[in-house]
Amino acid sequence: MGIFSRSKATVPTPAAQAAAGPELTALTGDYTIDPAHSTIGFVARHAMVTNVKGGFDDFTGTLSLNGADPAASTATLDIQMESIDTGNADRDGHLKSADFFKTDEFPTMTFRSTKAEALGGDDYRITGDLSLLGVTKQISIDLEFNGAATDPFGNERVGFEGKAELLRSEWGLTWNAALETGGVLISDKIKLVFDISAIKNA
Repeated sequence: MGIFSRSKATVPTPAAQAAAGPELTALTGDYTIDPAHSTIGFVARHAMVTNVKGGFDDFTGTLSLNGADPAASTATLDIQMESIDTGNADRDGHLKSADFFKTDEFPTMTFRSTKAEALGGDDYRITGDLSLLGVTKQISIDLEFNGAATDPFGNERVGFEGKAELLRSEWGLTWNAALETGGVLISDKIKLVFDISAIKNA
């Protein structure tokens, strides 16, 4: 049974919840994302011929998992935009500038979930509000639940891989340059990728 799934039948009784299995009960609770073992990245098409990949080095987040009512589970994420890293200092500086993220004025990008749903098996979808450059719009993140485990230090962990797509222009990220051969330098479509490990709070 998935942690975000909700039965279409009647609400389960306490006895039925107890019989659901220890794995569901164990996942219930509040978790903190472990940035040392998590990645938040993005992929953009460059010059119409290749992909540029990058990520963020400074972020915090939480998960609140509810085994009795999985659809009530929530997630939050706060990303410091100054921590953007594409492996090229000049490009990173341009991305932080007024042409793109305006990090002096808008230092943080945030995500707040509003809905969780099961897609079958270990696949789920989290929908929520993404706020960037003073604009808030809804996005959906497809997630795969990778499992739960206790690490050698006694931390109870859960893991997810996720992906989403958005049009950067919807958040006011419209800077671009035309190519002599046609097309533009940077794609409007951006792919987001997530690899999340979260530790259960004591």
